[in-house]
Amino acid sequence: MLGGGLPEDAEAHLHAASLAYADGAVAEAHLKAAQGLAPGHVAVLIGLYRFYFYKGRLAEALEVSKECLIKSARDNNFSTDWRDVHAGDADFGRYESLKPRFFLFSLKGYAYLQMRLGELEEGRAAATKLMQLDPSDKIGARVLLDILDRAEQDDDG
Repeated sequence: MLGGGLPEDAEAHLHAASLAYADGAVAEAHLKAAQGLAPGHVAVLIGLYRFYFYKGRLAEALEVSKECLIKSARDNNFSTDWRDVHAGDADFGRYESLKPRFFLFSLKGYAYLQMRLGELEEGRAAATKLMQLDPSDKIGARVLLDILDRAEQDDDG
């Protein structure tokens, strides 16, 4: 469902990017070509996010996570500001609810990257919002909040 409608040429570039992962420049060129063919497509965004994340290019991964949040918000008819999304806006707890789950995973990635890049308050706000939307913590926001809590205790102790 999330990957539907991807042009064949874009899919070929995503596949080529995965095969060329060790050569970052070649892999990124394929990802950018896929993006040019299917701008804003979820499969392309996920490919870009993973590439930047696993290459340690966290600021670029953060930018892609922001794109994912906006796309997901629009696809779900949410506010494009994640702070204005509420638990009643979608059935976030259903495993089959792919679009709302993609929003949650995008928000988790955003929270984590904010934390890794030193924006702890923004990371905490996003993780707290994630817990409000996913109180059973299927997505795993609690671990992010626990890390922040331990870091604050270490700073205080």
